[in-house]
Amino acid sequence: QVQVVESGGGLVQPGGSLRLSCAASGFILDDYAIGWFRQAPGKEREGVSCVKPSGSTRYAESVKGRFTISRDNAKNTMYLQMNSLKPEDTAVYYCAAEPAYYCSDYVCCPRYDYWGQGTQVTVSS
Repeated sequence: QVQVVESGGGLVQPGGSLRLSCAASGFILDDYAIGWFRQAPGKEREGVSCVKPSGSTRYAESVKGRFTISRDNAKNTMYLQMNSLKPEDTAVYYCAAEPAYYCSDYVCCPRYDYWGQGTQVTVSS
C-alpha cells in the first residue's frame, strides 16, 4: 500500500527554520515524482515545490531561495527545508506522490494520487 506521511511541522518565529519530512512506504521514493503543497485557512491549496526522480525541481515564486527539497534514499524520505519563514507561510503542508512514468513530460505532475495527512506549520511571534 502506497503511503506518505508528513512530519516536522510546528510553531516557529518569523525568520526561523523548519524541516518537514515526507516518509514513503509501499513504494520506492526514487520511482515517484513528489510534490509539496500547502493550504492556509480560507485559501485554496497551492503548490510549493516538486521534484522528479531525475532531480529536476520547481519552486513557487513565493518560496524560491528560502525552501529546498532534498531526499534521503536510504530512509525513503523526502525533505522540505524551510528557512527565513514568514507569517504568510503559515499553512497545513502536504506531500504527495505520483509514479514518475505517469508524468514524465512534467517536473510537477498535473495530478498526484497519493497524499499524506498534512502537518501544520505556524509562523508567528
